[in-house]
Amino acid sequence: MRVAFVSLFAPGHGDTPARSRTRRIARGLAERGHDVVWLCARWWGGDHDAFEDEGIAYRSVTTDPSPSTFAARLPLALRRVDPDVVHAVNTPPTPGIAATVAGTLSRTPVIVDWWRDHPADSRRRYRLLARRADAVTTPSRTTKTRVREYGAAGEDVRVLPESIDFDLVESAGVDDRFDAVYARRLDRHANVETFLLGLAELRDRDWTAAVVGDGPERARIESTASDLRIDDRVSFLGDLPLRERVELFKGTHVAVATATWETFATDLLWALACGCVALVEYQADSSAHELVEGRQRGRLVTSPAELADEFVAVGDLDRKAVERDFASYDHDAVLDRVVDAYRELLNGE
Repeated sequence: MRVAFVSLFAPGHGDTPARSRTRRIARGLAERGHDVVWLCARWWGGDHDAFEDEGIAYRSVTTDPSPSTFAARLPLALRRVDPDVVHAVNTPPTPGIAATVAGTLSRTPVIVDWWRDHPADSRRRYRLLARRADAVTTPSRTTKTRVREYGAAGEDVRVLPESIDFDLVESAGVDDRFDAVYARRLDRHANVETFLLGLAELRDRDWTAAVVGDGPERARIESTASDLRIDDRVSFLGDLPLRERVELFKGTHVAVATATWETFATDLLWALACGCVALVEYQADSSAHELVEGRQRGRLVTSPAELADEFVAVGDLDRKAVERDFASYDHDAVLDRVVDAYRELLNGE
């Protein structure tokens, strides 16, 4: 199968969760023997318009990352590639719309992977993109709801979650220094305060906790721990290599997710796969709750007091280092679902 990825920006322009997701899918397809071409704005030097890396053929549609110029030149670029299916992204929406127009003219199905809305993008163009795409994939039901609000038909939108390396989960060692862990980038959405306030209510109990991650809010969060007089029991570990993070999750009993905004709670997914019991504060703009709803080893809370109560309540649950239920989130398993989505489009299902 020949797949053309349409994304104005590539990881070479700067890595983001959405671009990492697109690259992971593209690389996985290439490893399976599919012909993969990524149409994007050029970020590399020299005067060559294309090069190949990790089985992905990157082709420059424009030199500068101008959405309108990219969109104008995209139909010709797609005609030259002649793909079986087009895999576009939602932001900026103009190139995605151009891909759907080109797809209609060439009778090539276009699937749009919708990570999140960007505040600078046009809502009107989002509505047009959602309605014109042959299918839309989203990482969560929360995002799916938003895409449907733009006018996409419910049957045309499917959830394809983020994925993990389950082999790593099974093979990594165990770091059992902590009882509770919070893991995420420490930005303005992190809301680590709920985690710390919940722990502060349990000063009379024996526990240790870790905060994994770095970001602009780290110093303020560390100050909050000091103000609450629990800084001697909370270790701020900064960013950790993936294997070290997995080892820590495997040895920790409780993982806490309290962020106010989360397209997909990838760190929480890793923690759940590593056997952690999850305590998740429900937030309207976060999809984290979707990973624990209906699971025995997951609880939803709405306040630091509830978090503290649940932390005590789940103490009787067995410690685990691997949770096999989450093998369905392995990279290969999720990629199978991507390929299935392509084939259904090609078969007109």
